[in-house]
Order: sequence, then C-alpha cells, then structure tokens
Amino acid sequence: MKKIVYIVLDGLGDLPHPDLGNKTPLEAAESPYLDKLSRAGQNGLMYTVGKDIAPESDIAVISILGYDAERYYTGRGPLESYAEGVEVKDGDLAYRVNFATLGEGKNIIDRRVGRNLTTEEATELSKEVNAKVKLTSLRADVKFKNTIGHRGIVVIHPLEGRLSAEVTNTDPAYDKKGHFGVAKEVFEKVLQTCRPVQGKENSPEAVNAAKLTNEFVEKSHLVLEESPINKKRESQGKLKANLILTRDAGDRLPKLPQMKERFGASFGCFVEMPVERGIALLTGMQIIELPLPSGDPQKDYPLRAEKVLSALEKFDGLYIHIKGPDEPAHDGKAREKKDSIEAIDKYFFANLIPHLDMSNSLVCVTADHSTPCTLKAHSADPVPVLISGAEIRPDEVKTFSENTCREGSLKVLQGPELLPLLLKLAKKK
Repeated sequence: MKKIVYIVLDGLGDLPHPDLGNKTPLEAAESPYLDKLSRAGQNGLMYTVGKDIAPESDIAVISILGYDAERYYTGRGPLESYAEGVEVKDGDLAYRVNFATLGEGKNIIDRRVGRNLTTEEATELSKEVNAKVKLTSLRADVKFKNTIGHRGIVVIHPLEGRLSAEVTNTDPAYDKKGHFGVAKEVFEKVLQTCRPVQGKENSPEAVNAAKLTNEFVEKSHLVLEESPINKKRESQGKLKANLILTRDAGDRLPKLPQMKERFGASFGCFVEMPVERGIALLTGMQIIELPLPSGDPQKDYPLRAEKVLSALEKFDGLYIHIKGPDEPAHDGKAREKKDSIEAIDKYFFANLIPHLDMSNSLVCVTADHSTPCTLKAHSADPVPVLISGAEIRPDEVKTFSENTCREGSLKVLQGPELLPLLLKLAKKK
C-alpha cells in the first residue's frame, strides 16, 4: 500500500477579490510546489458537507475523513470539550464558545476581542468565572475552560434530569441547520437570547438548557466586566473580554467508528485546534504532538514537514490540518491570506515534496471549507482538491486554484467520498 499524505489547508477556498485584481488568494499566490503537484496529478472540486451548506470545520472534517456527518455529528461543543479533557456525559450540555466584547445594550463590538487576548489573560478570566458563577435557576454545575486565544468550551451538567442541545446560539454569526452548525454570510452583531429551536418549545430538556445558558451568559458577563484583567486591558486601550458567546451545543459525544476498523488503515495526524484534536481522538487517529504555532512560518512549517517525513514510516497515512489561510480570511484580509498560502508553499511544501518518495506516496491537498475574504465567513462554495503521486495519470490542469480545478478529471466530489478514493488508489497495484 502506498503512503497517503492528506493535507487540509483550513479555509483555503475563496472568491475573486478586488485587492488581488479580481483573483482569489489562491490564484494570486506564487505557489510553485502546489502547482507542480496539480500538473502531475488529478484535480477537481469538492462539497465537503453538502451543496448548500456553509460548514463549520467540525462537520467538514468529519465528512472529509469519510464519515456521514448527518449520522454521527452531535455538536462541536462535545468534540472540543473531549479534546480538552472535560467530561461530557449523555444529557450534559456542551458548547464551543468565544470570548467577545459587549458594548452598550446587546451590541457586540468584536466577536473575538480584537484577536489579541492572550492565553494567560484568558486563563485568569476562566478562573474568575469558574470561581464566581453559580447556576441557581435550576440545579446544575458549570465548567468553563479557555483553549486557544479567544476560544473556549462550556459544559453544563444538570444535577437531575437531562438537557437538550436543541437550542439556539447566543453567537449571532452562526445558525443551526438541523443539528449542523452553519456560518451566516450576513448577520447583525447583537447578542442573541438562547431559545429552544422551532418545534422544541415544549421540550423541558430544551427549555431548561436555554434557561441555564442565558443565566450563564448573563452572570459571566457581570464577572468579566469587573475583572482586573479587563480593567487593565481597558487602560491599555484594548477591548475587554467581557462576554462569552455560545454556539454549537451538543448533549452527548459522537460515537465514531475507529479509522483502523472502518478503513483498514492506520493514520497519524497533525492538528492545531481543539476541534480537530477531538475528532482525531474519537476516530482513533494517533496525534503527533507538535509545539503550538509560533506565528513564524519559517520556523513552524519546516518543522512540520520534517515531522511528516519521520512519522510517515509508522503509519499507512497522515492527516495534516494547517490553520494558516482561515484566520486572515475571517478578518477580510485577502493579501494576508495570499501571503499565508505562499508561506505554506515556500516553507512546508518546499521542505516536504522533494524528500518524499512520490512513486510510493499519494499526496492529496484540499480544504475543509471556503472562507471568502469578501464575506469574512465560511461559505457554501466548493473547495479545490488535487491528488498526485504514485501512478496517478495527470489531467490537463496546470495550476492549483478554484477555477482551474473545475476542469479537472475528478469532477465534483462529495466530502465523504474523498478518503475512500485515496485508500482505493493507495491500494491499487
């Protein structure tokens, strides 16, 4: 069996942008190694979850790892909580959350506290919230934990009965489509009240879940508003982290079949964010530990390329998730997204591809979703995908981009189809 190197560039897909001469960041980027892989391989587009779904990373990653998200997904909150070592029992309520900045009334100034909340600050704020917030509207315990930067998780444990995840988000940027969390392309920056979803208004489990969520959001805001950390940030001219926005509730862990049993192949993985770590642990992939990104691509990406080359000997395949392009896209910074793609090509692929035995390797490069800079949010647009190496017969595509991949021989794939295709190609004699 040939080695599989499965590389996912977070939020890679985009739309034409005026700052780049109406090219996408991928089209505008100088990416000779990606283009070389594209020329030598087969190309196409992929809807990671579904044609009309602007997916969050969790359902997208579950899908492109070959699982039916409609069947297995139980919410992002449980995935990230599990990754952080916080227990989620059936009937608990787990959320993915953001620290945010609340202004007058319910107006949100910034959903991510200007992206400059340090882990040290967030840790101290978490300690205050856990020490001072007690839920009293119903008998329940609550655990809040920060993860990376402005991100965190909340788990509410009822002391009697169960809670239901059939409730709405307080974060205005995300909605629910069935039990999937989906990004809104347009939204008003106003704190939302948590409510039972339509059709569950008379469900005691959903009513209680909404009541406890709103109580937590209100009480944690009062604590954060008076925190010495936020007083100091305000004196420094920084935004206060005085609000916790909840989204993507789950009331149980997903029961995902193990990758080895499902596909007959062993996978290691490189992940940077809690949600990917949670999925990796639940699917039985072995996490290859890495230092957190330093923000210096000349330091981070060669190290990751080196780790890929050394780890590949131990596994049938590696799943490599690189956050890079997504963050500047969420901030609407097309040039920075282009620069991020160029840095990945120059420092990751340049240190990886020349040292791979391409005759015995299958390299796939794609994305978990599109994050157009013009929207500053995930969209339902398909993502580009290439498969190169081994005895892959190249198609006519010469460069790797959203538009060129439309003409590729892979046509249009659905997310759960990709990994089985890679395994079939890798096992082909």
